[in-house]
Amino acid sequence: METYGKILLIAMPAFLLLVLFEKFWGWKKGFDTVRNMDMISSLSSGITNVTKSVLEVTIAIGIYPFMLNHLALTHIENTILLYILTFIIIDFNGYWIHRWSHEINLFWNLHVIHHSSEEFNLACALRQSISAFFNLFTILLLPAALLGIPEQVIATVAPLQLFAQFWYHTRHINRMGFLEKILVTPSHHRVHHAVNPEYMDKNLSQIFIVWDKLFGTYQEELKEVPPVYGISRPAKTWNPIRINFQHLWLMIKDAWRTNNRLDKFTLWFRHTGYRPADVAQEYPVYKIEDVYHFDKYDTRTSRAFNAWAWMQLTMILLFISYLFGNIAYINNIDPSYIYWYGGFVFLSVYALTELMDRNPQAIYWEVLRCAFGFYFIYRQDDWFGAGSWLANIKYLLAGYFLISIVVSTWFAFQHKKEDTGLTGA
Repeated sequence: METYGKILLIAMPAFLLLVLFEKFWGWKKGFDTVRNMDMISSLSSGITNVTKSVLEVTIAIGIYPFMLNHLALTHIENTILLYILTFIIIDFNGYWIHRWSHEINLFWNLHVIHHSSEEFNLACALRQSISAFFNLFTILLLPAALLGIPEQVIATVAPLQLFAQFWYHTRHINRMGFLEKILVTPSHHRVHHAVNPEYMDKNLSQIFIVWDKLFGTYQEELKEVPPVYGISRPAKTWNPIRINFQHLWLMIKDAWRTNNRLDKFTLWFRHTGYRPADVAQEYPVYKIEDVYHFDKYDTRTSRAFNAWAWMQLTMILLFISYLFGNIAYINNIDPSYIYWYGGFVFLSVYALTELMDRNPQAIYWEVLRCAFGFYFIYRQDDWFGAGSWLANIKYLLAGYFLISIVVSTWFAFQHKKEDTGLTGA
């Protein structure tokens, strides 16, 4: 937990700088692929994912140590070749987990957040799931266990393989020559994120494109078919927490509503998007029919609100940076504190993105998260031990929470006034 937190302290600023550089580069070249609200939504999703990962909220099946101890047929010498072999095994496993996430209804809920952006840029790479309640990846590490690959090697290589999937989420890099035959490139991954019928569920590899070519899921990017990005049932929200559970909630409602008893138990494992016929007819859900003619999700905004949203996002990043850098210290004060802190981060993301959605309920979420902030300050007479670094931190944060309530309330009423005016017109 502590080690991963410190790794993220380095990775997060690097990813953020690259995201902002892509925005600048697109603006300079006259080809801006990054919308402001969409970018903040993507970054917010990344915040929820890394917070969940560091706090180990996911209930993973910790089967690898068992497999290693009882099933290992041999042990490989700890050399550079071992790390290369491990990387290949992890990438092979990643292909199949990715493929099942696209083909099986229940597993799609673990992946839908990543495809939910209607843009394709580096920021959307940070849209990662918080809805995984079990870890299929661990089970598929059986080949590594049979070879006796230590779990420490897995723990080292897996984050590297994950971070290596970031760079190819861009529209600013065209074909890459011979590398197209070996590695996943931006061209390959543009195909993967597209909702065009020609491109759906193709190019599922993570690092080596050879898996798609071996298993029949490869599709080249076609000049005559420009990729259109998103999901066929649009999320229509900036809130990453809502997006993470939309598909699951739809399946739950379908299982409850259908009169087909078999479907109640099997719809979870049918093909992605499957809905019982009776429910689909009585409770239709909007689906994009023509990918070249639909309105992307957008919300009315202003320079002032854009600036406020960025300020709030910056504050959330500062909050989690303190958490990641001081996990052991906070844990020594009180082990429960890190989980309360994590909940505060989730609530902060929820409140911000609800306000971005112009949801009238957003102000209640903002008041609730600031009330938690005030409570933490009152209960601890500090902010999770930060007073030892900055004596006035509790006063500064109390002032911030008060200002946040006032400004967010003003924007919420302003949005309501504007939206009511539009409706009246």
